[in-house]
Amino acid sequence: MIDLTQPEIQFATSVVRKACQMAQRVQTGMAVQGLTKSDFSPVTVADFAVQAVVGRALAEALPEAVLVGEESSKDLKTDEGQPVLEAVTTFVKLLADDATPDRVCDWIDHGLAEPGDRFWTLDPIDGTKGYLRGGQYAIALALIENGQVQLGVLGCPNLGDNCQPDMGIGALAVAKRGEGAWLNVLVDPEDQFTPLHASTCADPKQARIMRSVEAGHTNVGEIDHIAEKLAVEAEPVCMDSQAKYATLAAGGAEVLLRLLSPKKPDYKECIWDQAAGSMVLEEAGGKITDLKGNPLDFSQGRRLNNNTGVCATNGPLHGAVLDAIAAVCQLP
Repeated sequence: MIDLTQPEIQFATSVVRKACQMAQRVQTGMAVQGLTKSDFSPVTVADFAVQAVVGRALAEALPEAVLVGEESSKDLKTDEGQPVLEAVTTFVKLLADDATPDRVCDWIDHGLAEPGDRFWTLDPIDGTKGYLRGGQYAIALALIENGQVQLGVLGCPNLGDNCQPDMGIGALAVAKRGEGAWLNVLVDPEDQFTPLHASTCADPKQARIMRSVEAGHTNVGEIDHIAEKLAVEAEPVCMDSQAKYATLAAGGAEVLLRLLSPKKPDYKECIWDQAAGSMVLEEAGGKITDLKGNPLDFSQGRRLNNNTGVCATNGPLHGAVLDAIAAVCQLP
């Protein structure tokens, strides 16, 4: 059983719960206010608000800690950004009475640190379009030491029981290296954590491949060819964001691929898009590498510059999937 009393685990699980609450408040609050896409997007407000909440909490709880986040307050400080900053401040103030526009910007910019030997990394809203349409999204926080993820927490407000992709009451997944991956109901911190276990399926025909709802996130044609190469007969599982890693870790699918999009053949994954999810999957017994079978290297700054794409599986199918990738894809 993971020791949930460890200060960093307590901090990470608590702040991700608060961040999920913030994301949900923005989603419902902006709808009530009648703000539309022509004004500004709820996901824009939520991204900034979540990073502000996490930045503030980290500075208070672990003042020496370094945060590498996705957002910067630079655009909020412009004339065009003032309405967004006002909205962000309004929502952050619901959880932090001392919030002011200047403080909110400072809390957001707490995430501008450069990666070093030990740092946290945050994706405030992973799954932008899923969030906008009321589908799947995740808040992902991870602790990285010497280029290796040590702790990962995923908050998935719309996942169902046991991380199923149907809409539900939300899931919180936490994993620490060597201590397993664990699942809790997002809305009830007192609920007992249960262990996550990846699928034991070893038959490629039965492999459920996770497919993105947003086609632009990968190479759809090559995924089809890989499925043909594996002679897959199982129905795919469609969803977006790092919520897919929670579902994979819970045994709800077997394969997740981030292939190179034809529009971005040289793309390198951002560390916050993979860190927390990779830890949850690995500690649940799954396996994750790049498309060439190399371990993900989180020591190269804000991107996985030493890696090409991502191949994540339940474990037993990993070799077969890598073989199919090598046969189908032309990798740089």
